[in-house]
Amino acid sequence: MSSKTDSPPSYEDALQHPKTVNYPFQTQHGTPLTPPPSYSPSPSACLGPPSYCSQGGVYPQAGMCPGPGFSQPIVPIPTLSAGLPASSPGEMDDFISNQWETTSIRHAFIRKVYLILTMQLAVTFAVVAVFTFVDPVKEFVIKFPALYWASFVVFFLVYCILICCKEPRRHFPLNLVLLGIFTIALSLMAGSVSSFYETKAVIIAMGITAIVCIAVTVFCFQTKVDFTSCSGFLCIASVLLMIIGIVTAIVLSFQYVPWLHMLYAAIGAVVYTLFLVYNTQLLIGNRELAISPEEYIYGALSLYVDIVHIFLFILQISGAATE
Repeated sequence: MSSKTDSPPSYEDALQHPKTVNYPFQTQHGTPLTPPPSYSPSPSACLGPPSYCSQGGVYPQAGMCPGPGFSQPIVPIPTLSAGLPASSPGEMDDFISNQWETTSIRHAFIRKVYLILTMQLAVTFAVVAVFTFVDPVKEFVIKFPALYWASFVVFFLVYCILICCKEPRRHFPLNLVLLGIFTIALSLMAGSVSSFYETKAVIIAMGITAIVCIAVTVFCFQTKVDFTSCSGFLCIASVLLMIIGIVTAIVLSFQYVPWLHMLYAAIGAVVYTLFLVYNTQLLIGNRELAISPEEYIYGALSLYVDIVHIFLFILQISGAATE
């Protein structure tokens, strides 16, 4: 039991003598502490889920609502330019000018390559026309096939030299002379092969080759398909073409099989058409791989070899069809 002195004072006594009463929010010796304000959750002050803010009397989870006397936390919103320096108008102008300069250099490179290629094709088809329409020359080549083999040796040697040369500016006069010798050698080869076929077959092959080259060029400049990433496939196709050619040569040496020869010619025309697409996209330069603007000799050389081989394979098909 508690004594009378231990009983709590009445309400009037507590108001008259507040220092004698020890409450939880008051000190025994000192000034009274102000009790904390009552908490009344409001939807506008709560940052948590609606289920916590809508329940009156239920204190939300820690971190959801700011306490009394504290401002709402400001959460930074990340942007796309976070961590990146702002580009000034001068930097943007430099970027655009560099892009324009690169594009102009590439266009000048393409024009230079096609100019060289046009001259090469003009020489080649002129030689083919002489070997086809001039009967004495045609008979001489048929009687002396050594011209073809001599041209082939020169073609192979000069081709290896041009492929191995990687500094066109330093060796420009030499490369130009070698390119002329290469063009004459391959033209003599094409003319020697054309002399064994009828004039009608040669004209048909020339027309089909021109159509194929124009179609491939337009296709490469318009399409978004990247053929420069298919170098492995083209390597396999070239190996397959070589194997079929060896088998065809062995079979034809024992017994003539017309359909096998035409099959080999058709596969060769398709493979070199794909090579023409590949080399044209290397020339354009907006794909995964591209030719350097300084290697215009190599660019013209690759396109020229592809076009002449397409002509020779189509000539075999048209010659077999006319016979």
